[in-house]
Amino acid sequence: MTHTLHAHKHEHEHDHSHRHGHRHSHREGRWARVGHMVSELLGTHSHDAADQVDEALEADVRGRRALWISLGVLALTAVLQAGVVALTGSVALLGDTLHNVADAVTAVPLLLAFWLARRPANDRFTYGYGRAEDLAGLFVVAMIALSSVLAGWQAIDRLFHPRDIEHVWAVAAAGVVGFAGNEVVARYRIRVGRQIGSAALVADGLHARTDGFTSLAVVLGAAGVAFGVPWADPVIGLLIAVAILGVLRSALKQVGARLMDAVTPEDVRRAREAVCTVEGVLEIRSLRLRWIGHTLHADGDITVAADQPVSAGHDIAHHAEEHLLEVLPRLTSVVLHVSPDGSH
Repeated sequence: MTHTLHAHKHEHEHDHSHRHGHRHSHREGRWARVGHMVSELLGTHSHDAADQVDEALEADVRGRRALWISLGVLALTAVLQAGVVALTGSVALLGDTLHNVADAVTAVPLLLAFWLARRPANDRFTYGYGRAEDLAGLFVVAMIALSSVLAGWQAIDRLFHPRDIEHVWAVAAAGVVGFAGNEVVARYRIRVGRQIGSAALVADGLHARTDGFTSLAVVLGAAGVAFGVPWADPVIGLLIAVAILGVLRSALKQVGARLMDAVTPEDVRRAREAVCTVEGVLEIRSLRLRWIGHTLHADGDITVAADQPVSAGHDIAHHAEEHLLEVLPRLTSVVLHVSPDGSH
């Protein structure tokens, strides 16, 4: 017997839904009422389905808002730095500016991914479009790699073809601006990403934070030039290119893990403990978690006593799902298969 979070197709499900209706509370509002009506029409257990719809919509809105705001901040930062580059000819600042531009552009595919994630599942994409968010992470990785190549190429070219840097202190000021802009964006993206469970948004925030520290390196390069060390600027540019490679490695690791359905062992442990505390569960034969975008999904196989009636097994699975939803905040769907003891 397989018990799912969203729909249970057996002959007693409508009556069972009404018996347990008092256990579920729904938020007031349009989406809550829609979720409740759908649950009643289909004869399903809502498991606070309307709340989950509200939370999923809120997560999408917050994610897109964070991307739009950070895009604006980084774009403004890059424009200010580009103006100083044109005025001074600093290669280190040019590399930092290119990296900030790339960081700003990475918000575009993430915005598209959040928009796609709102589309409902269908017969072709039965899990919905949440995976688009993970695929957008590949574009983030590509842009990081491109910015590293461009910054390195410009620095090497300037080593072989030195140019005087004018208005050194303006370069230093632009580096400070770059650090401030990136740190603001980093804090915002990381905070929102962790709250909504978006690994791509968190990774993009960490990327912005690293960009901020490379902006401080620009300040060091400008100081070197000011103290009569002209090669400091292109050398700092090369160091920035290497630093970007470090960011690339970190981003590739995070994006690759998400595409491989990696989850934290701590979440798996908490999920197992939650199911084990349910009265009537004799054994957990399997329990799997996977992220799809910024939503978590679970499926498993639990063993109950062989003499349990179907309705009792159904209740046990129902309680197991409730426990999982309590310990895993970003969990949006659960599929549990109930096996009688000795069947395997």
